[in-house]
Amino acid sequence: MEEQRYLYASDWKKGEVRRYQLGEKNGTLVAGGNGRGDGLNQLNVPRHLFVDRQQNVYVSDYWNHRVMKWTKGAKEGIVVAGG
Repeated sequence: MEEQRYLYASDWKKGEVRRYQLGEKNGTLVAGGNGRGDGLNQLNVPRHLFVDRQQNVYVSDYWNHRVMKWTKGAKEGIVVAGG
């Protein structure tokens, strides 16, 4: 949970990361969400997450051997390591 009280969770089966507010059931898509794959708008087994103060989400994209950065509201990520 980050300082604005959002909880971030990765779904490795769907290849996405969602942000939840307390009591919210569906959450907001913040990374991936276009099926599993290797495109810049996809994740393939997202594992570890880090969220900075600007709500940028950093995701270790396991099967793609990369770390992706997703800025708030972005439709695709940026490879910051590996890939």
